[in-house]
Amino acid sequence: MEPLINFEALLARYKSMGQRKKVAIVCPNDDHTEYVVRRCAEEDLVDLVLLTDGKESAGLKEFCAGMPSERLTVIACADVVAAAKEGVRIVHDGEADVLMKGSLNTDTLLHEVIDKENGRGLIERGAVMSHLTLVEAPAYHKLLMFSDAAVIPTPGLDQYDAMVRYDSDTCRKLGIARPKIALIHFTEKVNPRFQVTTDYTELMSRASRGDYGDISMAGPMDVKTACDAESARIKKIGSDVVGDADVLIMPDLEASNTFYKTVSFFGKARMAGLVTGTTSPVVVASRADSAESKFYSLILACLAS
Repeated sequence: MEPLINFEALLARYKSMGQRKKVAIVCPNDDHTEYVVRRCAEEDLVDLVLLTDGKESAGLKEFCAGMPSERLTVIACADVVAAAKEGVRIVHDGEADVLMKGSLNTDTLLHEVIDKENGRGLIERGAVMSHLTLVEAPAYHKLLMFSDAAVIPTPGLDQYDAMVRYDSDTCRKLGIARPKIALIHFTEKVNPRFQVTTDYTELMSRASRGDYGDISMAGPMDVKTACDAESARIKKIGSDVVGDADVLIMPDLEASNTFYKTVSFFGKARMAGLVTGTTSPVVVASRADSAESKFYSLILACLAS
């Protein structure tokens, strides 16, 4: 398959699969989530289940009333918590493929996703929950993924390992047969003073043993080297990853989140993202994310499900 170069190509890839997905959206009360509902319905992309808490707009209520029940179902819940519980239950029981957050607080939804008490959540015991961001940056020649900008503050070896597995698997679902993984740090040298570089050495060993399937991995390296072949040439770094990375594994949340905000604002990049490590994809877009970002996050989740 040809590499995906923009979000329009991502949408086209989903449409070409011919595998219709069902999405449960919890509390679609804000304008951006309402945009996602309307666009998905009008373009006939997915089947929708809306878990409402009675605060949706009159316009959305009217729109839903005019949709065929087999394409869009509305379930009225007592409050936000009840809506979150029902949304998770629907996905847990296989009645929907993807869970998406609307206007409720992220913690409220993720509390039900984890659900340590009843075992009815969307994460198996011992699993690592992470976050993947997909970027369309004007300065880069294809879509780029990175982790983790939202969930894990200070990753250790097990968390890095999980990120590589999740992100490689998502790459393959997007048609990238041999993902190129760059391990990001501010230097190319392994230094015991920085535990992350030691962890990267172990990841490289696991990759060479084939633990992650057919991937190419290199690092540590900085972001520019991972995405700019000329920088790698000047530094005399030889790898098929440099200048052509599909995935950036970031050293920690602070670096990753800063990268997210920087490329989206100063770099005018378009962003999409989803929670990984769950039994089904979960979209928890920020309140500050655009309607378009939320829409493409949903498309990415449908492709990943």
